Amino acid sequence: MTKENQQIVLAKRPEGMPTHENFTYEDVEIKSPQKGEVVVRSLYISVDPYMRGRMSDQKSYTQPFPLNETINGTVVGEVVESEDNHFSVGDKVTGFLGWRYYNTVPASQVRQIDGEQAPLSAYLGVLGMTGLTAYFGLLDIGEPKDGETVVVSGAAGAVGMIVGQIAKLKGADVVGIAGSDEKVNYITEELGFDAGINYKTVDDIQEALSGLCPNGVDVYFDNVGGEISDAVLNLLNSFARIPLCGAISSYNRTDGDLGPRVQTKLLKSRAKLQAFIVGDYADRFGEGVQDLAKWLSEGNLKYEETITDGFENIPDAFFGLFQGKNLGKQLVKIADPKY
Repeated sequence: MTKENQQIVLAKRPEGMPTHENFTYEDVEIKSPQKGEVVVRSLYISVDPYMRGRMSDQKSYTQPFPLNETINGTVVGEVVESEDNHFSVGDKVTGFLGWRYYNTVPASQVRQIDGEQAPLSAYLGVLGMTGLTAYFGLLDIGEPKDGETVVVSGAAGAVGMIVGQIAKLKGADVVGIAGSDEKVNYITEELGFDAGINYKTVDDIQEALSGLCPNGVDVYFDNVGGEISDAVLNLLNSFARIPLCGAISSYNRTDGDLGPRVQTKLLKSRAKLQAFIVGDYADRFGEGVQDLAKWLSEGNLKYEETITDGFENIPDAFFGLFQGKNLGKQLVKIADPKY
């Protein structure tokens, strides 16, 4: 199979905010599949904040992206050639694949998805890693109870908006923190959050939160870290729970991330802070997808996508994550299905 293909490789490790200089486009051939392999044509490619950490050569929970090799992420695609009995041409699949037009991979690296159950793009968001991150982080670590107060930072992002809706399903009062009036209006008017704060326009985040959380904070789902989290920690109730999902405010900093010490605050509230990654729950993904799909079909779960068109625009879509340009899940549409 000798068709035109292209991939994006990490050419240089970023210092601070990534730029186009960190990426290179390369023309490559599509490898013919061997026994047990499939060729997957990319339809949608996901860009996610965690990828910034993997672009740095620092110790973390997973290996950094190698230099001069293809960047990998979650992809929805269709099988265009198969040498595996479990997949046929035209099957829609998702998996952790390269930033390429075409990926030739072992069939075990992808799983089939149902485009009739939900739009294909949803399997990279609400029914994919971001939805599962919200589901397990909130329910297993946050454990929201009826009548409690849940605060979500990054509330209009792909994870945050799902967290808030699940918390409402569990009977909690939910306050979201986002970065524009448009986003605050969306989470309150469309998603059912009880209140929201535009952190860019309030003079004092803690004071604003105090007014919206008169009974304190029982669960804080932390997507951002930084000064926002410093403020929320001062409002924790006794035995509060903090699922630590991300710290996007510091991902591109080059001067360190200094702030108030958290130990005394956690000790006084006897709060639990637990960091996690969605891969910790890999053996329970089926459970999570089942519940998320049920809530989605019942109309109890909504989601938003920001879709950028064109393979060549993947880096720009990635940069936009750190500039607050996306509402909900940021995706790049590569092609329409052929089959």
